[in-house]
Amino acid sequence: MVDYHAANQSYQYGPTSAGNGAGGGGSMGDYMAQEDDWDRDLLLDPAWEKQQRKTFTAWCNSHLRKAGTQIENIDEDFRDGLKLMLLLEVISGERLPKPERGKMRVHKINNVNKALDFIASKGVKLVSIGAEEIVDGNAKMTLGMIWTIILRFAIQDISVEETSAKEGLLLWCQRKTAPYKNVNVQNFHISWKDGLAFNALIHRHRPELIEYDKLRKDDPVTNLNNAFEVAEKYLDIPKMLDAEDIVNTARPDEKAIMTYVSSFYHAFSGAQKAETAANRICKVLAVNQENEHLMEDYEKLASDLLEWIRRTIPWLEDRVPQKTIQEMQQKLEDFRDYRRVHKPPKVQEKCQLEINFNTLQTKLRLSNRPAFMPSEGKMVSDINNGWQHLEQAEKGYEEWLLNEIRRLERLDHLAEKFRQKASIHEAWTDGKEAMLKHRDYETATLSDIKALIRKHEAFESDLAAHQDRVEQIAAIAQELNELDYYDSHNVNTRCQKICDQWDALGSLTHGRREALEKTEKQLEAIDQLHLEYAKRAAPFNNWMESAMEDLQDMFIVHTIEEIEGLISAHDQFKSTLPDADREREAILAIHKEAQRIAESNHIKLSGSNPYTTVTPQIINSKWEKVQQLVPKRDHALLEEQSKQQSNEHLRRQFASQANVVGPWIQTKMEEIGRISIEMNGTLEDQLSHLKQYERSIVDYKPNLDLLEQQHQLIQEALIFDNKHTNYTMEHIRVGWEQLLTTIARTINEVENQILTRDAKGISQEQMQEFRASFNHFDKDHGGALGPEEFKACLISLGYDVENDRQGDAEFNRIMSLVDPNHSGLVTFQAFIDFMSRETTDTDTADQVIASFKVLAGDKNFITAEELRRELPPDQAEYCIARMAPYQGPDAVPGALDYKSFSTALYGESDL
Repeated sequence: MVDYHAANQSYQYGPTSAGNGAGGGGSMGDYMAQEDDWDRDLLLDPAWEKQQRKTFTAWCNSHLRKAGTQIENIDEDFRDGLKLMLLLEVISGERLPKPERGKMRVHKINNVNKALDFIASKGVKLVSIGAEEIVDGNAKMTLGMIWTIILRFAIQDISVEETSAKEGLLLWCQRKTAPYKNVNVQNFHISWKDGLAFNALIHRHRPELIEYDKLRKDDPVTNLNNAFEVAEKYLDIPKMLDAEDIVNTARPDEKAIMTYVSSFYHAFSGAQKAETAANRICKVLAVNQENEHLMEDYEKLASDLLEWIRRTIPWLEDRVPQKTIQEMQQKLEDFRDYRRVHKPPKVQEKCQLEINFNTLQTKLRLSNRPAFMPSEGKMVSDINNGWQHLEQAEKGYEEWLLNEIRRLERLDHLAEKFRQKASIHEAWTDGKEAMLKHRDYETATLSDIKALIRKHEAFESDLAAHQDRVEQIAAIAQELNELDYYDSHNVNTRCQKICDQWDALGSLTHGRREALEKTEKQLEAIDQLHLEYAKRAAPFNNWMESAMEDLQDMFIVHTIEEIEGLISAHDQFKSTLPDADREREAILAIHKEAQRIAESNHIKLSGSNPYTTVTPQIINSKWEKVQQLVPKRDHALLEEQSKQQSNEHLRRQFASQANVVGPWIQTKMEEIGRISIEMNGTLEDQLSHLKQYERSIVDYKPNLDLLEQQHQLIQEALIFDNKHTNYTMEHIRVGWEQLLTTIARTINEVENQILTRDAKGISQEQMQEFRASFNHFDKDHGGALGPEEFKACLISLGYDVENDRQGDAEFNRIMSLVDPNHSGLVTFQAFIDFMSRETTDTDTADQVIASFKVLAGDKNFITAEELRRELPPDQAEYCIARMAPYQGPDAVPGALDYKSFSTALYGESDL
């Protein structure tokens, strides 16, 4: 340091001493450029000039006293440049060029120029300040020069939250005084007039020096003097301001206030380190709190989804059929509601759960935290397993319902057919047993006996004709049993009764024939015409009964071809009616011929034809009934034909829409796969493009809704197949769900890449380079690299993983990071995570421990009081609740172990 004492003595250099603002050169940036533009006209204000003189003089002396000297008059004592050069040496800690001897003006100018050159070498732009003006004692220029020195060496290096200089100093003051009532620091002039802000700064760092609660806002002079005196006595900050000057000035000088306040900042620099440490801890704790909140959300959502799956699977696995079509149709409607209403939100919840899980793991990875392990049974794989079980249970459920409805419909049809045929047969057998048991042949004449024999033959013919109906009844009953008809017991009982009765009729018929044949020798041939009539009338009558039965027979069809087959068969039946009518006329002609012969021979017939109960009236009545049933059958068939044509229209309508929607979904799935591999532009561009793509997919949803409506019409019409399309509604639904899930996962991957890039400071060019390298070696465009492909990718990026012992060991280390589950595949996200870890840095447990140590004043433990003083309330309580008691030998009551807490945050040990 230059010895400037005694004007006539030689200049001697001694050891340098450090100053407050020592630092290298370089531009002070935009802020200094603005500060250089100080308003010189304001310096003419006597009040402001007075404040600056006092403050700047005190500030200079606070440094000059370290060299054993001081100044009295700021614009006089710097004129020869000697003390100015001394001041610069003290505050910078550097040596200036040797000053010139002599007291001539030129010597003074040269010394001042050396000082100004040194200031300029520190990146300070001196505006309109020349050595001559300083030597001439220009007060305005001298004060401007001192202000420039203060800015450069006392204020410039102040930085709070990436702000600097004036803004940084102001933010520091606002933070330190925020908890104090009646203090609101918004500037460096009127905010300090009442003196409370100065007292708050001192009390915040040294509470034992100030009784802040006793200060009154309406007594600014007392407040100011109290702060100035305490600062000078206990903090070694000289009094740079005058209380009366500040109070009596409408707007105190900003530069004077800033100069004085900067002294407080430097005096409390140790506390500033604590604040920096507290900020780091707050940041780490905030990340941890947010991650815990995400974990809780995941646990709840996973629990709810698993509970829904647990409740739903038994319902889908319940394949117990109902007894009626209505009950089964209600189950089908419930299933439709499940597919349309209940399941889609759960599909979205499952997709969102996976996205939340991936995002959480990415955030944990980026913050250097251990991976999240959900509670037992709530892993994403557990949910996927549960979902697969759900879909396995769901698979075939709708098909089972439709098959059951078809079976019940078939059962109802068969049951009705059984009842109809059974009723016809029971009506026919009514009284037959009594007739067969009648012993009328014992008292009959020969002619009567012969008549009874013929009548019995006609009955046997009729009995044989009814054999087919009995067999049909038994066959229907058997089919109802095989199809598990719910009322099989009553059907079997009725069928058994009919069969038993039929066997009895057979036995009785055989017995009566034997009885009649015993007396046949005594009988004369009876009227052949009556006999012929009876023989022809009986089968014709049976034919009409069968025709009426067929015409009234219920039918069930499912296709247009089936109904057209029935119509064709009915047309064939109608073509036989003319022949049947001629047979009817022939039978009636026989009856008329018998009557004509009897009348012509004056024979009195005793009642009806003895050989048959089928009278011409019965034949005509049944024929008329057949004639009435034919058009009714025509109408029923035409109605069914119209229904099947409508069903065919519904099939074609659904197929037309499905054949568009199905390929569209497939195309979109392929496009998403291609987009996820061939992404161009920035990640934000890719994300925007994918979200636009997602909106276009969501906008397509009305087409799916229309298909659902058409599908419901098909099901309500009980249409079970569709030959016009290979797409079922089930295929479309599954494809749609996969499409929504795939686009959401792709968007989430890009979002996680953005999160990784921003958190790790990866440039867009690096991301593009990573993507290009990955895609180059992803030969099959599958979105993942095999081990050899990944090794080739690493080599292209400069990693030494060639096939030797050291290279193999390095490659195995990297593979354990990117493929911890040993799946044999490396995804792009895992690749990005690895590259980001290799190229960036994050907070570590050691850094957090060091920050806590600063807050604890270098102790191995910290107290709850210290945490509450240094951290925001919520984060302080967060630490207190989780820190274990400190067990070291230097422990005191209430000591907390911040080291184990910090390492636990990063998964390095358990708390």
